[in-house]
Amino acid sequence: MADAVTIQTLEREWREALLAKDEASLRRLIHPHFKLVGIRPSGSVAVDLDGWIEALKKMDIASLDVTVMDCEQFDAVMVGTIDATWQVRYLGQLIDERVLLTDVWVDNDGQWQVVRRHSSPVPHGVEIER
Repeated sequence: MADAVTIQTLEREWREALLAKDEASLRRLIHPHFKLVGIRPSGSVAVDLDGWIEALKKMDIASLDVTVMDCEQFDAVMVGTIDATWQVRYLGQLIDERVLLTDVWVDNDGQWQVVRRHSSPVPHGVEIER
């Protein structure tokens, strides 16, 4: 694994800022051109930074666990594979899911920021190779 300590630290900081709904910390960690891209049973979604933060304001996060499974660094880019589970209430609906994430971090003037996150749900009973 490339710089595992760095990406584990960044992912932990992002998790803590997310749970605290700390918008200033989130904007420090997330690149202005961020996109969350996901596949859901209802279709694909793509949300920019402002849309993602607005959605976060409507969430009540009960739990969020993230495990960095793999990381590769290429000069000013790191790509992490993350196994995450969370329970959240969003717009009155309970979401309890496990997702496999791919996070792309870029070195933006000496500050690592995530510019893309791809999220795919993990079906119940499916094991993920590490």
